[in-house]
Amino acid sequence: MSALTAAPVRRMRVAVLISGRGSNMHSLIAASRAPDFPAEIALVLSNKSDAPGLAAARAAGIATAAVDHKIYAGREEFERSMQAMLEIHKIEAICLAGFMRLLTPWFVGQWAGRMINIHPALLPSFRGLHTHERALADGVKIHGCTVHFVVPEMDAGPIIAQAAVPVLDDDTPETLGARVLAQEHVIYPLALRLLGSGQARIDGNRVLTGPGADARVMVVPKPSD
Repeated sequence: MSALTAAPVRRMRVAVLISGRGSNMHSLIAASRAPDFPAEIALVLSNKSDAPGLAAARAAGIATAAVDHKIYAGREEFERSMQAMLEIHKIEAICLAGFMRLLTPWFVGQWAGRMINIHPALLPSFRGLHTHERALADGVKIHGCTVHFVVPEMDAGPIIAQAAVPVLDDDTPETLGARVLAQEHVIYPLALRLLGSGQARIDGNRVLTGPGADARVMVVPKPSD
């Protein structure tokens, strides 16, 4: 078979779950446009019908769905409706991108090893909210972000990739958060590439990425970046 008639590369079908504007969603969509990227963003799903990220996804030609958590009696009922929507779209993996709902062990179990999240801190430090404020209050000199597999415990799970940024003397939560966010946009597509290509392998609480990927899973930009 010639190169002109070669079959297209099989790409993993991914859903991005959002609750707002989906800043990291944009970086994932942009990365997935590359011909050699091993995953496609097949669905953007939100628990809020007015989430700005839904309109942006539609403008990019991506299928969208909204499952309003408020109309369900409990979290698992809501998640079962989400699960049905994900199955309709033949989703194979999930990226959480500012999805502001705690997930039950049932839902996490459905997607074990196939759902990843980005957190604005160097886990296992600063789990939860207000990470930049807490980093400044504790006087750390290095801060950053982490992409990890999702497990039932919040902001835990095997780590796929991290980026570190220096904490500057004149930083505010806003300036520090902006530098961290810029690195989130770098490592989230990297982590999805590793997942889609099968290079991210869970071994206990570690993620092994194999030769060639090891040098890319820790990003340390220069202070001027």
